[in-house]
Amino acid sequence: MVHVLGSRILLRPTDPERSRTFYGEQLGLAVYREFGTGPERGTVYFLGGGFLELSGRSDTAPSPAVRLWLQVADAEAAHAELRGRGVEIVRPPVREPWGLIEMWIADPDGTPIVLVEVPADHPLRYRPGI
Repeated sequence: MVHVLGSRILLRPTDPERSRTFYGEQLGLAVYREFGTGPERGTVYFLGGGFLELSGRSDTAPSPAVRLWLQVADAEAAHAELRGRGVEIVRPPVREPWGLIEMWIADPDGTPIVLVEVPADHPLRYRPGI
């Protein structure tokens, strides 16, 4: 078995400075580390139990199959905070048929980001009899 010690998602943005502004200032993600110099330097952000690394540059946006799933404590509060920071809300918080509250945004390259609140009564938090 592979013993994984850490993990991170790697994104190669089309405009690294614009993406750093989005993830660092608009989303407010904390910086874990930075490396290199110049406009294509790397920046690694904390993502709860993982990391998001922006480094290098790409001539094309990421595949539409790439999506980020970020759990938040309160989707309505995240909605208000992000709107206040000028983040375009693709879809405001909605309680889905499966019980999660989901809000959708996108990064500057169009990478979909779902912010998810797991309500207190959802099975992901509590499973009776276990």
